[in-house]
Amino acid sequence: MTTAFYTHSDCLEHRTPPGHPEQVARLQYINDALSSEAFDKLDRRKAPLCNDDDILLCHPQSHLDTIFAAEPFKGSRALDADTHMSVGSVQAARRAVGANIAAVDAVLDREVQNAFVACRPPGHHAEQSTPMGFCLFGNAAIAARHAIERHGLERVAIVDFDVHHGNGTQALLWNETRALFVSSHQNPLWPGTGMAEETGGHGHIHNLPLPPHSDGRLMRATYDAQVWPVIDRYEPQLIIVSAGFDAHEADPLAQLNWSTEDFAWLTQKICGLAADHCEGRVVSTLEGGYDLSALAAATAAHVSVLMENGA
Repeated sequence: MTTAFYTHSDCLEHRTPPGHPEQVARLQYINDALSSEAFDKLDRRKAPLCNDDDILLCHPQSHLDTIFAAEPFKGSRALDADTHMSVGSVQAARRAVGANIAAVDAVLDREVQNAFVACRPPGHHAEQSTPMGFCLFGNAAIAARHAIERHGLERVAIVDFDVHHGNGTQALLWNETRALFVSSHQNPLWPGTGMAEETGGHGHIHNLPLPPHSDGRLMRATYDAQVWPVIDRYEPQLIIVSAGFDAHEADPLAQLNWSTEDFAWLTQKICGLAADHCEGRVVSTLEGGYDLSALAAATAAHVSVLMENGA
């Protein structure tokens, strides 16, 4: 068994305006970081294109129509103050969804032990009919619904450690009884959701707001007390990770002060729970992370632990 790594050059064609934090260079830095000899054993796979039916697992047809119609013929177009599309954005977004679908298939079919998806645009802020926060489609939520509806899983856990609340994943899975969603995030911070009292339609959503300027010690204590026991009791058949690296101390968009080692610790804990409950099956997908060097280092640490557990 091994770790699959999904990406595609089409995801470099989703271009945001100059100075935008969700930039092409994010993926370039990740690819460079994972090109060293230490990552030679990665099972490198091209992200496939998804079908409309894949996106429709979470979004209505009207949302697809809106996104497809919004892609400009040249330059870029702002969907809101933060979220932009360019020529090639739809193709890139289809690759991001398709890679997550393929990663779930590969892990559940026992082709690989676990997988990391490095595609953009990210996904965890996209709501049913609202693109936002750099996101067009709910990649992680779609992956979960794919595992549930097409593979027949009854318990899928999603762990979102991006510094921003995964409001889109929460909204898309609000009434999904077969998914557990756990999100740690800085509060106060955009998008302003993710309070502890937001527990979903069936008490299956767990939000852990963390104060600005806290660090990895508080994060680890919080996860030890409030996350790992919940997942342990849930006994997931698959764990999906929304892997945002913007809680890093170097990140310019937030004020949590996690270290690269904190991300490795989180990954090891997740893999340990997966080993206990679902034969080590983990699918991780890239979300945020906007200091390029910190993003590269944290991603490399994350993937290294996945590889150690996938060997």
